[in-house]
Amino acid sequence: MILYDRLIEVKDDAYREFQAKLVPNIPPETILGVRTPDMRRIAKEVFASHDRDAFLSDLPHRYYEENLVHFFVISMIKNFDECIGAVEVFLPYVDCWPVSDQATPKAFRKNHEKLLPYIRKWIASDHVYTARFGMRMLMNEFLGDDFRPEYPELVANKKGDDYYLKMMAAWYFATALAKNYDETVTYFEEHRLDEWVHRKAIQKAVESYRVTEEHKEYLKTLR
Repeated sequence: MILYDRLIEVKDDAYREFQAKLVPNIPPETILGVRTPDMRRIAKEVFASHDRDAFLSDLPHRYYEENLVHFFVISMIKNFDECIGAVEVFLPYVDCWPVSDQATPKAFRKNHEKLLPYIRKWIASDHVYTARFGMRMLMNEFLGDDFRPEYPELVANKKGDDYYLKMMAAWYFATALAKNYDETVTYFEEHRLDEWVHRKAIQKAVESYRVTEEHKEYLKTLR
């Protein structure tokens, strides 16, 4: 199976133009214009094929959609050690926020103890999208029942001026306000975050249906 041919079969030029506007930091000629449901379906084909390992080792890819399919394929690997190894190999090649954000490996859910050291390492990375992915995994896997007070420190202490990095930090804290409000609100009361992240996180929390109206009104006073 030649992945490029499968992607070309389902590409949409109008959607390509839309995607190019959403991901302005990569060359538009690397975007084919394939919708996510089609890429997920193709990823399942790749995962089940004899070409899977060859595809995963064929880096870097040329097209944006190839990178997305790559991460979708990794997400289906059930063995944690195999999955984390594939993630580690691929992260340095992630060059935009959708590739960083759309895939969540299923193997992570039942292996939190083994996953946490990797998340710490990813967040500490100088590579923007590795750090962003680490923050998103901390948000996805370690809020709610698995929350620990030291976890937000990993995000709060991350320094960097990149827009996509700061936006992920704001997303993390807005979600933490929804799921672990009492432990998180002190970061805003004490102004422990970058000012931009502070304001953006409050904005996102105020817009969220998961934050109570009482909490929203109080957060507005902390802007």
